[in-house]
Order: sequence, then structure tokens, then C-alpha cells
Amino acid sequence: MLSALPTYGADNEIYVDQSGATANIDLEQLGSANIIGGLNSVAGTLTPLDLDGTSLTLDINQIGDTNKFLGDILADNFTGFFEFDGSGNNFTIQVDPTNTYGADGSDVNVDVTGDSNTFTLDLATSAMSSNTDLDWIINGDSNTFDFDINYDGATSYVDVDGDSNTVNFTGSGYADGYFYLDQTGSSRTFNIIQSSTLASDWLKILSTGSNGTVCVVQNDGGTSTGC
Repeated sequence: MLSALPTYGADNEIYVDQSGATANIDLEQLGSANIIGGLNSVAGTLTPLDLDGTSLTLDINQIGDTNKFLGDILADNFTGFFEFDGSGNNFTIQVDPTNTYGADGSDVNVDVTGDSNTFTLDLATSAMSSNTDLDWIINGDSNTFDFDINYDGATSYVDVDGDSNTVNFTGSGYADGYFYLDQTGSSRTFNIIQSSTLASDWLKILSTGSNGTVCVVQNDGGTSTGC
């Protein structure tokens, strides 16, 4: 079942509440100050974006500035294509935070072009993300990316081009995780923590540019450690 209710006004809003398997959802917004919501929605006080089921495909395109994509996705075998072109946008998504379905087989691709965007992604907050593939392609300056994965054989690739970007990553869980960061630009900040319990984690960083701060912590005891 899919319920989608747009709110009409100076800015656009999309409300989606989906339950059931094998859904294909394609949402596109052009312009500024739009919302696909969800978590912490404001404007017309809309809630969710809430997607529940298995084998879901979600394609999001937000073209413009100060847009928001907020919500919860509860799904195994979830495929996400998220494209954001513009500046000052906010992306906050949780994938199965309560371990309702698990978050196995997730394939998430995020493509960002613009400056001063803020992105927060929690993948399998209390579940395990088996065979997950998470890819970020980022072009722009002064962007902040915070993402967490509860590992179970997950791979994350991040390609960043631009100055003054911040990447905060935490990988936890009970199985192997692989993180690859390829970055070009100055004044960067990286905080990377891998703490799979009694498992192997791999990290590869290729960085070109001047100035910045890099903190890397690996701990196979699963202990919470910070930069």
C-alpha cells in the first residue's frame, strides 16, 4: 500500500507511507525549500516518509537549494538512488533502526553536487547489514557527511572532490567491513571509526590536498572509541 500526499504552497512537500514488498518509488522535486518528509519535518508538519517492506527500490531527485529528505526505511534488499544538486540541503535517513526487517542486501548510491549540504545516514542501527554496498559521489565544498553502518560484510566507497568537506564514519557490528575513501581538496576533516567485534575491518584512504585533520580508529573489540 502506498499513500502519497503532496501539500500545495510556495514550497512543495511529499508525504509517503508505504507498506508491502517489491515497491518501486520515484520522487523528483525541482526548486528550493522542498521537503520529502519524514523525520523532523517542519513546514506543514508532515510525517513520515516511512517505507516498510522488502525488495524496495527508491529513486530520489532533489534539484535546488535548502531541500530536505527525511525519514525511515525498514527493508531488506533495499535499493536507493539518491541525487541532490544544489546547496544547503539536508538529508537524514535511518534504515531499519528497530531491526524490524533487517537491512541485508542494501545497495545505496548517493550523488551530491553542491556546497554546504548536511547528510546523515544510519544504516541498520540495531540490525545487521549483511552484504550492504554504500557509495557516495560528492562534488562541492563545505559539505558534512555523517554515516553509520552496523556491519555484516558491508562495503562503503566515498569519492569526495572539493574543499572543506567533513566525513564522519562509524562501522560497528560482528562481521567484516570495508571502507574506501578517495578525496581531492584542501582543508578536509575525516573521522573514521571501525569497531567490528572480533572481526576484520579494512580501510583504504587516497587523499590529495593541503591542510586538514584525519583521525582513524580501528578496534576489533567492538569498544566504543572516539576521535
